Amino acid sequence: MTESKEQEEGLAMRVLAVDDEQPALDELLYLLRAEPAVTELHGAADATGALRILRARGADAVFLDINMPGLDGMELAGVLAEFANPPAIVFVTAHEDHAVAAFDLGAVDYLLKPVRQQRLGAAVRRIAQRRARTEPESDPGANNEVIPVELGGVTTLVHRSQVNWVEAEGDYARLHTDTGSHLVRIPLSALQERWRDDFLRVHRSYLVALGRVTGLRTAGSGTLVCLRGAGPVELPVSRRQVRELKQRLVHGPHPAPDRR
Repeated sequence: MTESKEQEEGLAMRVLAVDDEQPALDELLYLLRAEPAVTELHGAADATGALRILRARGADAVFLDINMPGLDGMELAGVLAEFANPPAIVFVTAHEDHAVAAFDLGAVDYLLKPVRQQRLGAAVRRIAQRRARTEPESDPGANNEVIPVELGGVTTLVHRSQVNWVEAEGDYARLHTDTGSHLVRIPLSALQERWRDDFLRVHRSYLVALGRVTGLRTAGSGTLVCLRGAGPVELPVSRRQVRELKQRLVHGPHPAPDRR
């Protein structure tokens, strides 16, 4: 077996596509068949059919329409999240207004119809990268989620480890890295929960990477957190977060206690 063949098998992926409109389902299946990593592919026209296939065959990823009769895509994603080994979810829809809710559910990606082959391929690669990071032999602490950022038809993959701090902009968040900033359709609260092991929300508008903190500085009656990056950055820390920030910096970027 050649090295390239071994790599290809390492990416082998079982995929389920779900859409209640047959032409849309056929098109999605056609595009997925063109992806080398997709080695097993099934289609379903509704949530009932999808669950039947998942229980019988399983799947590593589900490409899921949102607006469907009966159990819709969001509701089905909620059911799949309760599986012992939940598949990766990629929503495929004609509507932009569900993106925030989709990422709150932990979706790997959000594709708008009509789907382009290049864009779908990027979603498949994201799933493969995530699976590679969660293999048993890998370091369970090496969480480096990838977030796709689209601008002018170009998709940029921003790794979590590249992010120095995140700024809230309404229902969006701006990721600040050494090379620039990227606006994504994910609320700050969602990233706060997903990245809670090595990020801390120091202010209602800011989430900072603890590993990028170089120090704290008193400014008047307030506190600023100093971050390293492309240039020095100082962000305000709310009074109620100063103590927790200091504790997290002393003890390391580990999960904060669950106070719920």
